[in-house]
Amino acid sequence: MKKSLIVAAVVLMLTTLIAGQSLFANPDMAVPMSGKVIETMNSGGYTYVHIENKGKKTWVAVPQMKVSKGQQVSFQPGSEMINFESKTLHRKFDRIFFSAGPIK
Repeated sequence: MKKSLIVAAVVLMLTTLIAGQSLFANPDMAVPMSGKVIETMNSGGYTYVHIENKGKKTWVAVPQMKVSKGQQVSFQPGSEMINFESKTLHRKFDRIFFSAGPIK
C-alpha cells in the first residue's frame, strides 16, 4: 500500500514538472493584480484585460465587465494558466490569470 502511494506521488510530481507547472503556489496568485489597461476584449462571457504596472505586462481574464483602455484597474488574485488557448478568440496566451473580478 505504501509503495503504491509513493509511486503515485512520484508519477504526479513528474507529470506536473513535465507539463511545465510548478508544484508550489505561484506568489503572483496571492496578490491583487493592478495596472493600467493597455488592451481589452470580450469573448465567451469573459473580459480579457492586458494590464501594465511598472513595465510588467499581465493578461487577466474576468467575468465580462466594462473596462476601457487607459483605465486603472485592480483585480482579485487569480489562478495562473500557462499556454492557455481561447477557442472563442482563436488566440493563445503564454500566461494569463483567471480572476473572480475587480476589487471593489
